[in-house]
Amino acid sequence: MNNPILDQIQRLRADLAPGDTTPALVATLTEGTAPLTTVGELTAQQHRIITSDRRSLLLLATRCADRPLGAWFATLAEGESAALRTLPALAAACGLDERAMAARPPLPGCQAYPAYLAWLALNSRPAAAAAAMVANFAAWGGYCATVAHALRHRYGLSDGACAFFDFFAQPATELEQRAADALGPDPLDERTLATAREYGLLLQAYEHLFWDTLSG
Repeated sequence: MNNPILDQIQRLRADLAPGDTTPALVATLTEGTAPLTTVGELTAQQHRIITSDRRSLLLLATRCADRPLGAWFATLAEGESAALRTLPALAAACGLDERAMAARPPLPGCQAYPAYLAWLALNSRPAAAAAAMVANFAAWGGYCATVAHALRHRYGLSDGACAFFDFFAQPATELEQRAADALGPDPLDERTLATAREYGLLLQAYEHLFWDTLSG
């Protein structure tokens, strides 16, 4: 039996899909022409992003503490903690120790995404935020899978150094199913879906801004 909310999430994902557009940095990493220092900058910016996103997700979990959706947001926060632990190995492969990684200044274009997620944590309709976030996971995961492959085969990085990208490269299917279960059992209403699309378009735009900023 089909889950109506899962169907709604999958339709939203298809609606928000970036199509054949690949961020320039992902393309140059695939070609092996981007300097490894750019990956070091990505690592430093992700250190700030993940630290912020984890707090935002925990706030969303608190806002939904009496509903299954709260546990879903908390699971995402745990995932951010796990991803954070993979960053030192990637930084080291790019010539940065943990202190240097943490000391890199924030780039506005890279930090727009976590700033918006923090806004969502305070102001969003949580159900719409959850649908928007999970609908965008597939595109981010696809980019991470491509980068992980490039770093191994073009730059010779180890599995440990690529663990950050491997973590996010996992298929989003299970997270989509868990999100649908947490949002259920009734289908999302039209207002929630419209709001989720609005949130999703902005999340997607800020993610593209992240990649564009790093590509210079």
